[in-house]
Amino acid sequence: QVQLAESGGGLVQPGGSLRLSCVTSGFTFDSYSLGWVRQVPGKEREGVSCISSPADKRTYYSDSVKGRFTISRDNAKNTVYLQMNNLQPDDTAIYVCAVDRFPCLGGTWFSNLDYLGQGTQVTVSS
Repeated sequence: QVQLAESGGGLVQPGGSLRLSCVTSGFTFDSYSLGWVRQVPGKEREGVSCISSPADKRTYYSDSVKGRFTISRDNAKNTVYLQMNNLQPDDTAIYVCAVDRFPCLGGTWFSNLDYLGQGTQVTVSS
């Protein structure tokens, strides 16, 4: 049974930083690409970032987070991270961990994901 457990969300002031973690189990971690999507009620889900398997290591970032967010994976811990810097109010959302068998080649990776977590709330406000 696949399990994805996100953590690290919270309330932060504009310009602040957070590091999200997603601990996974139930699948062959090294064989899958991982990523993060974010969801705001009433808005379309946005693909934020993804990272391919260790054999590929490609990454993708949406234009809205490029240069501020960094995705990484620890294959020994079956965990994917999202380091978020210079957070802004528009980054407020539920951040959800995502898993898919296909390589992270760009925004299309988010269209038909194999697994999604429950999410962690990130609120950016002064």
